[in-house]
Amino acid sequence: MWEPKLKYCTRLDGRQTYDYRSIKISFGTDYGCCFVDLGKTRIMAQVSCELITPKENRPNEGLIFFNIELSPMASPAFEMGRQSELLVKLNRQLERCLRNSKCIDTESLCVVSGEKVWQIRVDVHLLNHDGNLMDAASIAAIAALCHFRRPDVGIQGEEVTVYSTEERDPIPLSIYHMPICVSFSFFQQGTYLLVDPCEREERVMDGLLMIAMNKHREICSIQSSGGIMLLKDQVLRCSKIASVKVSEITELINKALENDKKARKTGGKFGFAESLPQERITALKTDVSHVEMSDVKEKANEIVQRAEVPPQTVPSPVLTAPGTGQVGEGLENSWGLKEEEEEEEEDETVELKMELEEGHEEKGRGNYLPKFCFPWVSETDSPGPRSVCAVFYGHSLQDSTE
Repeated sequence: MWEPKLKYCTRLDGRQTYDYRSIKISFGTDYGCCFVDLGKTRIMAQVSCELITPKENRPNEGLIFFNIELSPMASPAFEMGRQSELLVKLNRQLERCLRNSKCIDTESLCVVSGEKVWQIRVDVHLLNHDGNLMDAASIAAIAALCHFRRPDVGIQGEEVTVYSTEERDPIPLSIYHMPICVSFSFFQQGTYLLVDPCEREERVMDGLLMIAMNKHREICSIQSSGGIMLLKDQVLRCSKIASVKVSEITELINKALENDKKARKTGGKFGFAESLPQERITALKTDVSHVEMSDVKEKANEIVQRAEVPPQTVPSPVLTAPGTGQVGEGLENSWGLKEEEEEEEEDETVELKMELEEGHEEKGRGNYLPKFCFPWVSETDSPGPRSVCAVFYGHSLQDSTE
């Protein structure tokens, strides 16, 4: 019989050839909401229902509709609003696995024959992509269908009444079996085999084999992709491995459903509150820090004494440029005064020159000195010195020296 060569080898993430990644199943607050974590691959499934008119060829059967969404939030390779080849393949495989396998009793969804039936809609949203989407999608979809409860209805004549959850308890779906997909990746034209391939392994694999099976070892669907030729022994070996994995996953789903049912009856934590760890998401939470406050004043005085004296700040001098005006505290309005002062100084200089010339002409009158002048600088608060000439007439030399 064919045996894979990588049976005892270690993979990139440390798993063996037939090992699955860790599977976590959690349910939401409402019925029919399920989250599945397969390693880092995360998928949410939501089930809803509505009353519609049945098909003419099957008036006593309800309908089941599947929709898979690959959002760019899960991987940058996905595009919003565009159906890729991967999306179409996953949607068809999920329909073959759940709808074509007749796992749900569609006749129990009939309300009025030929008039009203229930349509069950399963929306599968990919939240994070890390490989093996089909297995995670099948687990999330079947777990959400098992967890879902449809409203109860009442019929009075031709009138159909839909009761709320407060009026009557909702009714679960009639599920015969739980088909689950198991994926196998092949390398080097089927020489090597791996179970539950991750995203890195999917990039380099040559082919993929998906087997949908229930715990009774009944094959619901099988699909091969990649264009590789598989031997009969290879397919039989994969089916045996799949039967073991499906039994383990089915038991895990049943335990998760049982725990959720108990939590809802006892009033404990269920849904998202159960999946959140304690003190993981909090608001306005601070850790208490113990600080010694006995000798605060003494330490403050020591710090003040050690501190250096701050330097005394000297106000910067005010420098006025010629031809500008400034108005403010301690400043004089000098707008337009520079030109007037310059004109006055020029006039005074001319007058002094004329007086000096006249004083030289009058030289020789006794002990009297001719008229003379000398500059005198006034100590005023105005910016810049102002020169003033003092002229003396008829003073003697003795008087001038005294």
